[in-house]
Amino acid sequence: MSPSALNGDETVGSGGPRQMGKATPETLKVGCIAMVEKEGQPRRAEILAIKDMKSGRHYYCNFDNYNKRLDEWVPIARIDFDHEVEWPNPEKDKQKDKAKKTATQGKKQTSKKAQKRPSKREQSVVSEGQTPFLETPKTEDSEDKANASLEIGGTPGIGPDEMELDEDDTPAGAAKRERASSFNRQEEIEKLRTSGSMTQNPTEISRVRNISKVEFGRYVLFPWYFSPYPEEFSQEDCMFICEFCLGYYADMKSFSRHRHKCTLQHPPGNEIYRDDFVSFFEIDGRRQRTWCRNLCLLCKMFLDHKTLYYDVDPFLFYVMTTRDEKGCHLVGFFSKEKESADGYNVACILTLPQYQRKGYGRLLIQFSYELSKIEGKLGSPEKPLSDLGLLSYRQYWLENIVDYLLSEHDKGEKVTIEGIATHLAMTTQDVEHTLQALKMQVYHKGEHKIVIPDRLVQQREKAKLKLRRLIDPAKIQWKPPTFTAASRTWAW
Repeated sequence: MSPSALNGDETVGSGGPRQMGKATPETLKVGCIAMVEKEGQPRRAEILAIKDMKSGRHYYCNFDNYNKRLDEWVPIARIDFDHEVEWPNPEKDKQKDKAKKTATQGKKQTSKKAQKRPSKREQSVVSEGQTPFLETPKTEDSEDKANASLEIGGTPGIGPDEMELDEDDTPAGAAKRERASSFNRQEEIEKLRTSGSMTQNPTEISRVRNISKVEFGRYVLFPWYFSPYPEEFSQEDCMFICEFCLGYYADMKSFSRHRHKCTLQHPPGNEIYRDDFVSFFEIDGRRQRTWCRNLCLLCKMFLDHKTLYYDVDPFLFYVMTTRDEKGCHLVGFFSKEKESADGYNVACILTLPQYQRKGYGRLLIQFSYELSKIEGKLGSPEKPLSDLGLLSYRQYWLENIVDYLLSEHDKGEKVTIEGIATHLAMTTQDVEHTLQALKMQVYHKGEHKIVIPDRLVQQREKAKLKLRRLIDPAKIQWKPPTFTAASRTWAW
């Protein structure tokens, strides 16, 4: 893994020269830059916080040219005190404090009318000044584009694999935009995991991750972000979570005692889908509040762009599990509002880290659209998505739209954006955005056309040769639930 400073990652201590000097565990303080062992070798890291845990003093480190998501609590043994440390610059700290004070005063002077109160959602708040990533500007010729003809084979200058990931203004971002090579999803995922800016909510950047390590079933997880578990858990070296009831415990003794008493072997809901690979359970947040609240706390450790609210009553949770002789093991989930004013079919979606990059995320996305088809509605995920979520959704949209266009071309049928949206249960905005991102919409001889470049056709032919698991719609045992007004609202 070779991290690089892309998408907002910056070299620690790049603000100017610092004083060098020896330090001890007692004198090392917040703001110092020291050599800290990571992945078997020493790396420059800035100390962001210090706390005393049961196993001793730990330091929260931001490593040089590493994603903020990879910050971690490290013990004293991993810090090399033989090297001189860089002490914080007093003048720079004073300037930071002054800037923060000025910004705070400016916010207080802002009129109340200008401050839009965020909606009461379980998750998902757009940061101040941030635009939802899928807003497609309406143009005068949008009606013409909706009735576009279809052609196979690209025109010169059209890059079929340009996914338009969020670009930055750095030289690295400019170089990436200029690159003409085909889109490689695995490379993009690796970049996002090691160097991409995973934080869309600026307030979360400065929040120190409070949980160091989690034992979850037979896996040991290392959280990526802050999650509002009780404060006493931040003093523990490891937290234990029951993989069936999602209860959390601070020590092995209490956790073992719980495991002997816990009889739950699957999520506490109705099983609405089962095949030889996965099962899906539907869980009402109003009926299973404790379980759903614990699920939200767990998922917040791996999602940075969500704001967690305590009330889960207005939401349904669709949980995907794998089965063995011990029970149904949580793989991932998505939640949706019982009644969404914006027509969203997903409020929050997550595949747990130990199951990522194995095709489970695609199954979650497909299942959400299969439910939308049963409801007879057009669905779309709530914005903003995380960057890994955006990548997965764009890949899903691309594959399904190209498959549909190829099948309609073989039939000789005329294709419209509304027709694509209706057949795939996607919103017209998502369809049009995908076509625009891949530059598949062209204006030729006085009319709008949808063009499928040859490279995309070849990619789909290769993809069909791979054995890929899919949701079988015939096995879904589900009817759209109906709710009273009280069950659709917040219980505050």
